[in-house]
Amino acid sequence: MKDIIFYFYGYVVFFYSLGLMVSYVILMWLAELGILRSKHSHLSVYPKYIMDNSPYTPGVSIIAPAYNEEKTIVNNVNSLLAQEYPIFEVVIVNDGSRDKTLELLIEHFSLVEVPFAYVEYIHTKPYRRLFKSTRTEYKRLIVVDKENGGTKADAVNAGLNASSYPYFINTDVDCILSKDAISRCIMPFLESEDVIAVSGVMAASNGCRIEKGQIVELRPPHTPCPLFQTLEYMRSFFIGKMGWSTINAMPNVSGGYGMFDKNVVMAAGGYSGDSFAEDMDMLIRMVGYCCDFGRKYRVVQIPANCCWTEVPPTLKVLYRQRVRWGHGLIQTFVCHRRFLFNWKYRQLGMVTLPYVLIFECLAPVIEFFGLLTFLYQALTGVVNWKTAVVIFLGLYAFCISLSLVVLFYDYSLGGSFRKVKSYLWIIGAAILEPFLYHPLIVVFSIKGYCNFLLNKKAVWGEMSRKGFAGSKKKEKSGEREKGGES
Repeated sequence: MKDIIFYFYGYVVFFYSLGLMVSYVILMWLAELGILRSKHSHLSVYPKYIMDNSPYTPGVSIIAPAYNEEKTIVNNVNSLLAQEYPIFEVVIVNDGSRDKTLELLIEHFSLVEVPFAYVEYIHTKPYRRLFKSTRTEYKRLIVVDKENGGTKADAVNAGLNASSYPYFINTDVDCILSKDAISRCIMPFLESEDVIAVSGVMAASNGCRIEKGQIVELRPPHTPCPLFQTLEYMRSFFIGKMGWSTINAMPNVSGGYGMFDKNVVMAAGGYSGDSFAEDMDMLIRMVGYCCDFGRKYRVVQIPANCCWTEVPPTLKVLYRQRVRWGHGLIQTFVCHRRFLFNWKYRQLGMVTLPYVLIFECLAPVIEFFGLLTFLYQALTGVVNWKTAVVIFLGLYAFCISLSLVVLFYDYSLGGSFRKVKSYLWIIGAAILEPFLYHPLIVVFSIKGYCNFLLNKKAVWGEMSRKGFAGSKKKEKSGEREKGGES
């Protein structure tokens, strides 16, 4: 009986792997269609001129929570203020920082507390006060001071309550935006009233040379953890998100960078304050709102680098981040189980969530027990080694091919890096990933699942990062695509 179970499970793993490969082939094809159809990989001069001079250009709020960011907060805020767009504001939410983050903001940007009719459209931890600058060059800057809410979602909600414009960007304060990030992402909204969210490509800033909050030289990371994540991000955006966007079935818009229709977000109840996968949670509720009220919707991925973020530089930081993501993924499915296989919610209910459940949520579990099964069969001498080697080489060749396709897409769209030799580092990561990086991600994800099932409290935590100024800083949110990525 035991041998029959192992034999059957072997076939389950085989056909599961085959289904996963077929799904990636389909996503690659859809991604290519999406890239070919996209009008936003390069912003032409005429639309930019119209946006800069039209009285109808909509305003955009950049909302960035900050928690214990004293080492780099000044450079980070200067970076966000450098957008080349006519109407925008930067809303920094000081989420109960215990260091000198707020004091440095007040000192450097000449902030003063101002009377403000703060209306709590979305419930958050208590609001304290609001600051604005006395200097005209910082007139776009708003700083909201509030009690710590324990999640990024709570801080973003406070930023939404204080924001002024109909569209907003949800980002992290340690992210660096391209100067035309707003201009690129606002275009789909201007072209169609059905668009409710737009995602731009995110890349790892580790390895890049950064001065005064701006990237002056694009370089790949040369240390293992960030290098593997660079490949992971490329695959997620250029294959996963780009493919899903083509059929209007995006699973999430990255918590590190995304633009949203504020009215839809507010109508959907804002971000769930206790969510640890707020990017996926928010998009599910936005789409659910649109379907419940019969509104047409589109979620768009544009194939243009709009944001660079510092990814976890060490295994310890990566572990904490991915455990949190695993916890958040299970939390999301439990909270939104009514959407699963529900035809009322269109692509979300019948395509996206079933795929994420089967091929992303269950993948670590199936892989882990598949490895245990293989080890047992190897020790008992029942493995057909010739067949096993052929299957392994086939899977390995497919993984390498997938990574090469991703690098081709990236390079053909202008490239994350200026030098072709920089891509050799990414190719090296692709060769080693199945042996070194991927098994760790599987274990970390399972740990997150177990934490949720055992009702262990998840926390953002304070994890040291190098920061853009080369000094230690705290990591609060990391990348949740930066969570729930394909």
